[in-house]
Amino acid sequence: MKRSSKTEGTSFYNTTLNATPQELINALGQPEYFDNTGMSKTNMEYNLETSNGIHFTIYDWKEYRPLHMDEKIEFHIGGFNGTQTEEAKWEVISLINKSKRQIL
Repeated sequence: MKRSSKTEGTSFYNTTLNATPQELINALGQPEYFDNTGMSKTNMEYNLETSNGIHFTIYDWKEYRPLHMDEKIEFHIGGFNGTQTEEAKWEVISLINKSKRQIL
């Protein structure tokens, strides 16, 4: 998975991912946007591309509070259609699980 500059115009298609901010950072690296103050609609956001070339975003949505790094959050996945956001979700889950095994 790599960073993407082609996520403009993505939308939310009811695909969510329950993870901690730290799990995402461990699996994906630092997000492109991270302002964990709770003062805006998102605290953190990734712009990514799957191994199959799907461009998508991952972001928390309207928490309006600072996120605890080990707290499970419902992150939204944005994309160009629901099929793509679901595929992106499962690739991210796989990377999170791989990251957890490496930590053990």
